Amino acid sequence: MCIDPLLSVIVPVYNVEPYLAKCLDSLLSQDISDYEVILVDDGSTDNSGSICDKYAAENSLFQCIHKPNGGLPSARKAGYQVSRGQYVTFVDSDDWIAPGMYQTMCNIIINTHADIIICNYTSATSNKEIVCRTSFTPGLYDKSRLEQEVYPYMIYSGTFFKYGISPNVWNKLFRRDLLQKHLFHVPNDIVIGEDALATYSCMLEADSIYFIDESFYYYRSNSDSVSRRAIPVKRLEENHKMFYTLQNVIDTSKYPYMQKQLHYFFVYQSLLTLVPIFRTLRQESGDYKQLFLAECNYPLIREAFKSVPLKDITGFHNKLYAFCVRYRLPWLFKSLLSDQHTD
Repeated sequence: MCIDPLLSVIVPVYNVEPYLAKCLDSLLSQDISDYEVILVDDGSTDNSGSICDKYAAENSLFQCIHKPNGGLPSARKAGYQVSRGQYVTFVDSDDWIAPGMYQTMCNIIINTHADIIICNYTSATSNKEIVCRTSFTPGLYDKSRLEQEVYPYMIYSGTFFKYGISPNVWNKLFRRDLLQKHLFHVPNDIVIGEDALATYSCMLEADSIYFIDESFYYYRSNSDSVSRRAIPVKRLEENHKMFYTLQNVIDTSKYPYMQKQLHYFFVYQSLLTLVPIFRTLRQESGDYKQLFLAECNYPLIREAFKSVPLKDITGFHNKLYAFCVRYRLPWLFKSLLSDQHTD
């Protein structure tokens, strides 16, 4: 008789050959036996798929499936469908985890039966590591405490912009049936915000969440400045899809304070995107003004920029950018971008 493991770890894999062995070795180093690892090769064109097969052939901990490339949400769903764990988590295949991560978190499952367990994580570049901590005191939160202390600050902590709880799925263990409902409402074609769409709706439905103070997960961070990196114009439409889906999966009728948090999140994500895109466009096509005004008029963006006070936005230039979006001033926005300032 095959007994289902306590934990399933799903690892979507796509063209990460230089980093994959370190990731998989860290999974092998865990101090527990009651878990399985599902490797999902999402149509890799390098040797990632072969590396997955090698690990699966040499250790029964790993199971490998291969599928045509379909993107991160589809790979996560494919892994979930073959997993058997009572709880489910994820690891990005270019990251790695500390040896005691799953033993500590699974002990909490056994002792508390919490619906979600969350640890801190470390953002790692080639020359430094920064521990990223949640805003909440470690320990078990029942539904009453979640509604009073956590949900009102879950996305927007009160400082622009710092998450109360990061949207990442990989530093969290989810009760299986809770995750299933919310994982599968994430569109397969979404390319940004896929973690937030699953994580925050899971949290709102959870009856209990346990916060751990230790940092166990190592996120491989790109050290390039986001505001300086070239971002394609299609990212604007991707933002719209993410905003629309998040607005529809978060129950703002039951938790009205979530709408404020969504507004701050939409402003933050919009500024991250608008500045680099329009900095590139300012010397190019004559569509600059039309495209900028279209963004300003997108209903969720328009409502968010009207609702968030400029004084709450950190950084002088960020305030000016937000002012331009709120009052639809493409000429001033373009002039500010020519100064090459970022906050």
